[in-house]
Amino acid sequence: MEHHRINRKSITKGLTFWGQWAIAITSVNALLFALALYQTGEIDAHYRVLTVLTFLGSVPSYSLLQVYHKRHGYLNGLGRLLLGWMLTLTGLTSIGFLSKTSELFSREVILIWAFAGYFLQALLYLPLHTISRHYHRQLHSQNNTLIIGTDPLAVKLADKLAMTEYPPLIGLISSKPNQLSTSVNTHRVIGPLEELRELIRVHDIRRLYIALSLSEAKQVEALYIDLLDSNVDVVWVPDLGSMTLLNHSISEVDGLPAIHLNESPLTSYPTAALSKALLDRSLAALALIGFSPLLLVVALAVKISSPGPVIFKQERHGWNGKIIKVWKFRSMRLHDDHEVQQASRQDTRITPIGRFIRRTSIDELPQFFNVLQGHMALVGPRPHAVAHNDYYTGKIRAYMARHRIKPGITGLAQISGCRGETETIDKMQKRVEIDLNYINNWSLWLDIKILIKTPFTLFSKDIY
Repeated sequence: MEHHRINRKSITKGLTFWGQWAIAITSVNALLFALALYQTGEIDAHYRVLTVLTFLGSVPSYSLLQVYHKRHGYLNGLGRLLLGWMLTLTGLTSIGFLSKTSELFSREVILIWAFAGYFLQALLYLPLHTISRHYHRQLHSQNNTLIIGTDPLAVKLADKLAMTEYPPLIGLISSKPNQLSTSVNTHRVIGPLEELRELIRVHDIRRLYIALSLSEAKQVEALYIDLLDSNVDVVWVPDLGSMTLLNHSISEVDGLPAIHLNESPLTSYPTAALSKALLDRSLAALALIGFSPLLLVVALAVKISSPGPVIFKQERHGWNGKIIKVWKFRSMRLHDDHEVQQASRQDTRITPIGRFIRRTSIDELPQFFNVLQGHMALVGPRPHAVAHNDYYTGKIRAYMARHRIKPGITGLAQISGCRGETETIDKMQKRVEIDLNYINNWSLWLDIKILIKTPFTLFSKDIY
């Protein structure tokens, strides 16, 4: 029964997205037809093909950016809508360029459609998003909820449920026979486990979360069997807090429930990985073209400043631990590097030119070539020297898990202030925690936000 309930819930979420998407894109395509009809007096075949491509191209763009997710506020949703529409237009423009069909379209029609199309979708977004949120609120408003458990896991779950408007949380059920407290961290404990059936009846409970510690996990099966005839949705929240999870998710393997504890986002979501790769390589190519005069000037300055190669290539761990060579402008004098040593604030190995390009992060610009090669991404955990990885592995929990995604030129840790020398284990531990947080919450939208914030962190006092 519960299996079918989960499927219906997934279907409901899907219909919410597809409904809003279909209305928005249908309206945009109707606008295109109207503009073409007004401009030329007819709707030519190439405009009809464009509407089909718009339907097809907008699906991955809008779904990856979660444009119509009910959790988003209006401003956040409109921002995602803008990025989704721009990503769709970029794909359509690329198709037109490669197929040499762009000259078939009226530039006036396409430009008006591109700008007016977004504003039309934005106008539709507000009422559609309001209706969607109201529908979900009504759907869950009668599902009075209880949580079995009073341990930190149960309290954390209660905090999350209390932050939403639905479902209504009635309180916690104590699984400990001698617990006398009537509240835990502001959440009410309404009774012991022995009175569960009576509490379900009195409070008209429709959903019950089992959030017990691992030591009490043996009660889960007994509770489930006991509640089969109680007309209550039973949801088990496993206590996995003691584990370091990586991009965890829940799925089915031919009908069997499967909890993914450790999975790379690039292998679990191939479509998302392709979108990230396209974004990375496109922006890297544009960056190399835009920065080409600066690259030439810096290369000449590095060559003149001290003997040695312009580009310094260091072996580092890449995606899934594979050894890659990361490119940087050489900022140090040639020296014996058998023992890799992190750069420090007063490092005498750094040349005057090197100090400037390190301070401004210009020395990292050649890594755009690494992105084009597919060895790095624009955003991801920063790659550390192999010797550093060997040192920290075993000293920091799940240290090498940060390599389950491609290393990046910039990352969440860098814009969060974790830059420069990591002279203590605690500093590296903090950086690893942020990197794993990035992997667990990865999205194209997160990458875009990190890229926007990166320029404002380039002059950090911790860069040297």
